[in-house]
Amino acid sequence: MAEEEGLERGEINGGLASMDSIDSRWVFQDEDDSEVDDEEAEDDVRHRTVVDSEDDEDEDNAEQRLIRTGPRIDSFDVEALEVPGALRNEYEDFSLGRKIIIAFQTLGVVFGDVGTSPLYAFSVMFKKAPINGNEDVIGAMSLVLYTLILIPLLKYVLVVLWANDDGEGGTFALYSLICRHAKVSLLPNQLPSDARISSFRLKVPSPELERSLKIKERLEASLTLKKLLLTLVLAGTAMVIADGVVTPAMSVVSAVSGLKIGVDAIKQDQVVMISVAFLVILFSVQKFGTSKVGLAVGPALFIWFCSLGGIGIYNLVKYDSSVLKAFNPVHIYYFFKRNSTKAWYSLGGCLLCATGSEAMFADLCYFSVRSVQLTFVLLVLPCLMLGYLGQAAYLMENPDGAEQAFFSSIPNGVFWPVFLIANIAALIASRAMTTATFSCIKQSMALGCFPRLKIIHTSRKFMGQIYIPVVNWFLLVVCLVSICTISSIDEIGNAYGIAELGVMMMTTILVTIVMLLIWQINIIIVLSFIVIFLGLELTFFSSVLWSVGDGSWIILVFAIIMFFIMFIWNYGSKLKYETEVKQKLSMDLMRELGCNLGTIRAPGIGLLYNELVKGIPAIFGHFLTTLPAIHSMIIFVCIKYVPVPVVPQSERFLFRRVCPKNYHIFRCIARYGYKDVRKESHQTFEQLLIESLEKFIRREAQERSLESDGDDGDIDSEDVTSCSRVLIAPNGSVYSLGVPLLAEYKESSEPISEASTSEEVKPGPPADQTAYDAEQSIERELSFIRKAKESGVVYLLGHGDIRARKDSWFIKKLIINYFYAFLRKNCRRGIANLSVPHSHLMQVGMTYMV
Repeated sequence: MAEEEGLERGEINGGLASMDSIDSRWVFQDEDDSEVDDEEAEDDVRHRTVVDSEDDEDEDNAEQRLIRTGPRIDSFDVEALEVPGALRNEYEDFSLGRKIIIAFQTLGVVFGDVGTSPLYAFSVMFKKAPINGNEDVIGAMSLVLYTLILIPLLKYVLVVLWANDDGEGGTFALYSLICRHAKVSLLPNQLPSDARISSFRLKVPSPELERSLKIKERLEASLTLKKLLLTLVLAGTAMVIADGVVTPAMSVVSAVSGLKIGVDAIKQDQVVMISVAFLVILFSVQKFGTSKVGLAVGPALFIWFCSLGGIGIYNLVKYDSSVLKAFNPVHIYYFFKRNSTKAWYSLGGCLLCATGSEAMFADLCYFSVRSVQLTFVLLVLPCLMLGYLGQAAYLMENPDGAEQAFFSSIPNGVFWPVFLIANIAALIASRAMTTATFSCIKQSMALGCFPRLKIIHTSRKFMGQIYIPVVNWFLLVVCLVSICTISSIDEIGNAYGIAELGVMMMTTILVTIVMLLIWQINIIIVLSFIVIFLGLELTFFSSVLWSVGDGSWIILVFAIIMFFIMFIWNYGSKLKYETEVKQKLSMDLMRELGCNLGTIRAPGIGLLYNELVKGIPAIFGHFLTTLPAIHSMIIFVCIKYVPVPVVPQSERFLFRRVCPKNYHIFRCIARYGYKDVRKESHQTFEQLLIESLEKFIRREAQERSLESDGDDGDIDSEDVTSCSRVLIAPNGSVYSLGVPLLAEYKESSEPISEASTSEEVKPGPPADQTAYDAEQSIERELSFIRKAKESGVVYLLGHGDIRARKDSWFIKKLIINYFYAFLRKNCRRGIANLSVPHSHLMQVGMTYMV
């Protein structure tokens, strides 16, 4: 098992995209020369340059204009296009035997929740709408049948599962899918090359329909719609976490309640205590992982579903098979006509038969779409229907047994075996939404919407199978508090409905956007989908909200707390990134400092981790003023999560030269998908990074040689003879860099050539000589890199904290100075995630006023 390595701060949601400077090259032009449009500047074009660098200068300077001198392939885009094929799903090539094993795991992980709903659905329904005749039983049964058909089958299995993001399901997977087709994420560190990752490419036709284009333009142009979309995603995630609390409570308590049927002396207090013990055991074995636990409990769930079907058939034959009339939906009308308001109250109980539907989608990253669909259609749904029909047949002749409908309908001879398998199934079901919660939280962390936590990967084969210890124990504590506070099955069921419906409604809205924007299907089908399913879910939601005062409000409060945690983290991280973008160092200052950066360049490589994808971070200036020397090679490393499940290893690293060649400063963006596992050690990471850097240098040289027309290489030299410089830090402090600007560190055997300062015009060398010189220049630089690597690699970590300005609003001060500061203090920091020896670490702290 490996821990999730996290410097995920590079991926923050917020309206900051406009703050990133455009990578462009400048020459001095007259005032009457034509300008190049900003959008054209973003294209892959070749410009003449004063210095080969990232352009962080003021673009409003009237004396500097862009000139297009021919097509050019951006080095970022070259690497991003290296692997043309899209990734295949990791489950596609399995043999038949392996698929059967996965089907068993699917039962244990995905369908446990919906599979145990017969334990409590009828009990809650008839508690709110008591049985007054056989017509009530048939009407309730009809309501349950069509709820099962409409929500789990039609909505999730046949529609929602297809809206996966390259095999990933869940709220954030839908969000990332939408973000790849429209610029609605407002990620401040997005690059055009991100869209050229092989797994980023769209697997559906490009949006050509006028309706789709208008929707896309409207989403991209409206900041309000973007914020609303993010709010819906955060709300859906909060409901998933709340669902992970109430699912174990409902499943285990309802299963243990069967003891009151088998043993008359058992009371509700004893049921609660036994349930608490079961839950402690359940969450304790969660760390053993989905594969191990899923394979172990898969056969148990298979026996459970077979038991449901068998008992259902037995009761249909023994009692009253006329309950099959429930397949006629007219009995739903009769049920509401006879019971009116009570029937409406009972909708909250009816919904419980469909709980766990969201787990089929949220847990999709663990299994293939086909395995989930086939298992549900061929086994789960038929057994559930038979189980409910059997209970209804029993209640037709024994209406007094409605309080414990399932356990009362079990034949006496098999009561205890079925009770045992029911409790095992309930424990398994309790893991369903817990597993989904882990997946959803990992996705939200990768996209900058949740504090960083320790993530343990429980499977060497499947990267999506994870365990989050802090979340696991947190869910256990809240679950135990809920059971002890709300011991009634009816109240727990109501809370269950609130959490489940919250997730369902968010999924309906996001899938509707996918239909309009990506699938581009007929508008009548889209309207039918949202009207039918959102209308149905709102009707159910109105029923459960009416009873929120019974104790289920606790779950609502918990979901609201989780929403604000995610909102505060996203808001604070956005402000921090915005401030770092504003206060980054200018290229003018770097050129004034010279190739030695105003200090001594010591042999070695310094990896400076930062969040910026462009520009020189302000924390680097803090290093220059704090340290007596800086490394001979500096690489700004940004760990960036892009909205795709997986980034191929060959497309992992993107490089760019930040300053002139003799500065030896590079930028590296290490890109990961939210499903990627960072298992490499720091030695492996360093090796991969250096290999990619050498590859970039060779490709850069090849690109220059192909494009060279005689005017390349005219690099203006920098005056490196000044004795001192002044650096103004972001906090306003003035530092004097009084260290003499020494000559650049050179190896005596292979000196590094610098740009000539001569302005004398000389005839160009022959072509063969030019090629030879270029090859020698490459080898010298590669040799310099290898020797710097041999001298050692040091990780330069800058911890940037933020504080609200004194003139800020009170609410902002409260959120930033206390809530966000508390989250940052207690979340997982970069040191723990890097797994680097402390002797290789160097840290500098910095505080930004926002």
